[in-house]
Amino acid sequence: MIDEVVFVKEPPKNCSIVLGVYADGSLSPSAQKIDKNLDGIISKNLNKLNFIGKTFKTSSFLDSGDSYNHIILMGLGDPHKEFSKFELKKLGAAIYAVTRKLDSAVTVAIDAADLHFPCNCASSFMGFGALLKSWVFDKYKTSKDEEAKLKNLAMLTLDVKISEDYYGELRKIADGIFLTRQVVSEPANVIYPESLAEIAKMELLPLGVEVEILDESQMKNLGMNALLAVAQGSEHKPRLAILRWTGASNSESPIAVVGKGVTFDSGGISLKPGEKMHEMRYDMAGSGTVLGLLKAIALNKLRVNVVGVMALVENMPSGSAQRPGDVVKSMSGQTIEVLNTDAEGRMVLADALWYTQDRFNPEILIDLATLTGAIVVALGHEFAGLFSNYDQLADQLSKSAAVTGEKVWRMPMSEHFDKGIDSAIADVQNIAKSHIHGGSITAAQFLKRFINGKKWAHLDIAGVETSSEDLFICSEGATGFGVHLLYDFLRENYTTVP
Repeated sequence: MIDEVVFVKEPPKNCSIVLGVYADGSLSPSAQKIDKNLDGIISKNLNKLNFIGKTFKTSSFLDSGDSYNHIILMGLGDPHKEFSKFELKKLGAAIYAVTRKLDSAVTVAIDAADLHFPCNCASSFMGFGALLKSWVFDKYKTSKDEEAKLKNLAMLTLDVKISEDYYGELRKIADGIFLTRQVVSEPANVIYPESLAEIAKMELLPLGVEVEILDESQMKNLGMNALLAVAQGSEHKPRLAILRWTGASNSESPIAVVGKGVTFDSGGISLKPGEKMHEMRYDMAGSGTVLGLLKAIALNKLRVNVVGVMALVENMPSGSAQRPGDVVKSMSGQTIEVLNTDAEGRMVLADALWYTQDRFNPEILIDLATLTGAIVVALGHEFAGLFSNYDQLADQLSKSAAVTGEKVWRMPMSEHFDKGIDSAIADVQNIAKSHIHGGSITAAQFLKRFINGKKWAHLDIAGVETSSEDLFICSEGATGFGVHLLYDFLRENYTTVP
């Protein structure tokens, strides 16, 4: 993993250097200056290679005599294209991917002018992307990846101070993302409700975040029977972790973010198929995102009040587990008929959402959950499903998704789907009637019944919290989806930080 990213106005010698080439075969302005100092050696080799600078494509290494160890050509695409912040992150990640095996320092001689970016912080976002790409989960490997040698990256910039300031904030966001990736990657014998609650204390208390942990008896006294019903089959006891960051006036209503935290989901009595059941250790990714988000907020001292709630349970089959056909009374007073014990996340969130509204009276309420396989059928692994009862909130989240590259797609909600979860013997059933399709929508409609007049958004992240392939800004495994998205949402809409 990269240890340090620094910013320079002039590329040093005796390092490897990355230069930009456009799709028409021309060198970027920064590359032209270096080529001139090298008596045109880059242009000559470029012609020999017949390299076309398609975006994010690279050439083989070129010998430049004694000036640089290696010269790496990076495609920048259309010479008139203005890069977005997300594209800059992807560019930085692509640079890391092609330089990770180099044991010498690397300088990226691509600046804002090369990319037609309107701010001198372009190098900051490239450094951020390289850093995100460099993280790997190898805790349990006795033999580490010896090919990843790159530790230091220097970024060419027109303004060192601006770049350092921007990168300082982004580096702390990365720390939050890495915490999310770490806890989501851990196996279920390491991450369970009690241990994840303790990690929240350990990570956040030193940063000034108030951390309160409710145990089983406290939740029982509150009437959180829907959450407790999911947990009752496991030897691991449930926890509710409440994380409070007060960065603004105490009089300002907080923004609340609630995460599903099923640390392992066997399906309970409605047992899941054995194939890929090991992946159900990721079912706590919603809570993992809440944890990482609060770390990023606290490190950057955002002037906003945020309440994070991590609803932590393990869903296991046993003699004490809830059964299909059971009826439980939720904290809201509404009764739930449990038709399928594998539709457990919505029951956990029903109580966690009601508790959060009842205690904190938030201005905005957002939940994140690996809630349904149906959202993967609908949107694949490219988008999270966005459901909301408030158009402005949905628009704000969509805008931040476009900026950060953590994509969302707004999904419909309607009375038709809501009727599909009416129960014959209780107020609501936890899965829809068999003839009602659209499983991710009916799950969202279920949650909506526990929203008590608040502006609310639900993010179904089941398809995006992990990746089975190497992506631009992360390797295979946990992605940390949602930390940057929600950080940007808060920063742009609810703080006065410049």
